[in-house]
Amino acid sequence: MQINVKIKRLHEQVTLPSYASASAAGMDLHAAIDEPLTIPPHARIRVPCGFAIAPERSDVAALLFARSGLAHKMGLAPSNAVGVVDADYRGEVMVSLLNHSDEAYVMQPDERFAQMVFVPIFKAALTECDDLEETERGAGGFGSTGK
Repeated sequence: MQINVKIKRLHEQVTLPSYASASAAGMDLHAAIDEPLTIPPHARIRVPCGFAIAPERSDVAALLFARSGLAHKMGLAPSNAVGVVDADYRGEVMVSLLNHSDEAYVMQPDERFAQMVFVPIFKAALTECDDLEETERGAGGFGSTGK
């Protein structure tokens, strides 16, 4: 599946998102910063990507995820777990990163630091009711289905 997305550079030298391989689910995002950026231990910081987007359809969203290597090796991941860029947002795409480690991380200009995945969005039509259908799991919460 493919969706057309308009993209606007907000800074001349920005590297636009791209897929690192033919089967990659996410497009790599590059830090649109002019000089190295230090992210202190356990700190949150917004990293600009230097572009804005406009998907051709209103029933999609761009989700912003960590790059696996940075998250695992360096402890850098979006502070809200997954960022959401709604189809009608036209501002600069930014990623709020949290440094989970005990060491500062120095991000370099144009460094690949996150990834963006486009997904379909379903709008829920809520119907209030007094009872819900029973299931085998029922109200069993966290860990109720085993390890």
